[in-house]
Amino acid sequence: MQVAGTNGKGSICTFVEAGLKAAGIRCGLYTSPHLVSWTERIRIDATPIAAPELRRILETLQPLGLQFDLTPFELITAAAFVALAEAGVELAVLEVGLGGRLDATTCHPNRELIGFASIGLDHAEVLGPTAAAIAAEKAGVLEPGCTAFSAPQSPEVAAVLEAQAQRCGAELHWLEPLNPGAWQLGLAGAVQHSNGAVALALLEALAARGWPISPTAIREGLAAARWPGRLQPYQWRGQPLLLDGAHNLPACLKLRAELDRDPGPRHWVIGILANKQAAEMLEVLLAPGDRAWLVPVPEHTSWSRAALLEARPGLAGQLEEAEDLTAALEAATSAAPGAVMVAGSLYLLGDLLAG
Repeated sequence: MQVAGTNGKGSICTFVEAGLKAAGIRCGLYTSPHLVSWTERIRIDATPIAAPELRRILETLQPLGLQFDLTPFELITAAAFVALAEAGVELAVLEVGLGGRLDATTCHPNRELIGFASIGLDHAEVLGPTAAAIAAEKAGVLEPGCTAFSAPQSPEVAAVLEAQAQRCGAELHWLEPLNPGAWQLGLAGAVQHSNGAVALALLEALAARGWPISPTAIREGLAAARWPGRLQPYQWRGQPLLLDGAHNLPACLKLRAELDRDPGPRHWVIGILANKQAAEMLEVLLAPGDRAWLVPVPEHTSWSRAALLEARPGLAGQLEEAEDLTAALEAATSAAPGAVMVAGSLYLLGDLLAG
């Protein structure tokens, strides 16, 4: 099966993987990006591929990569297909990398079940400037005869998905979020009730096709799922942090809604890639009384404080700049009382977790 969307793809995939594991089904999972190691992208029975094994497969595929001028993502996707085939997994769960229509995962010949996470504005420089244009690229994963499931989408996105499903002869089902009182989920946050609904529908669809997946296994799996970097509690030098990979405006809106359930001053350590809507993201994330330390994302071109203040001068009183992640964390954790959040980039979280 394949999961497409803007935010929540990895959570849906992890819920499904956990459900399959609870049912005793040998499962392979391919996701992106990784936080610390490339091995995280390929999991077999919930265990990342061993580094020597991944290196062996990549070396074997190197001539193919050179022959067809494959991108790094295309090469690692090919490696994932090889690894899952060699492991003899019964089912593979594939997370789309970017878009969908032209994504490397879409070349897989057996994608009868499709899940859609929330679709919004991200990677506009590649996928298009509007939610409808981006949705059209995401809807490209639909194919004749497939069955797709989506939690609620914005009206413009829903219209695109509906039109593409009718055009190609796919079956599209709309889902309501899970009832929080009826389901225990292993991933925190209200948005996970929508992601969990998609995962539940995918697992139930597999069960309807004859796979031995009981309602009990589904419940156990959804409760056992773990996915780092999403509202993740973390300790740094004995200080509590909350990590969230909110790296685009839709994700920031969802994070802000979650934090508003427990209002109070927060100190932020934030790194934002240069191709993101940084000014809009900070306006959403920073509540009155919050302070933020902006840091460069290692090995990536990032927003600076000067560039942000040029776009939003009103942030001057809340936004400071730190030389690196360590300096920012030292400043944030020693400031006046307040919870410390690290957000803005999955690559930034990966740097923290790797340290």
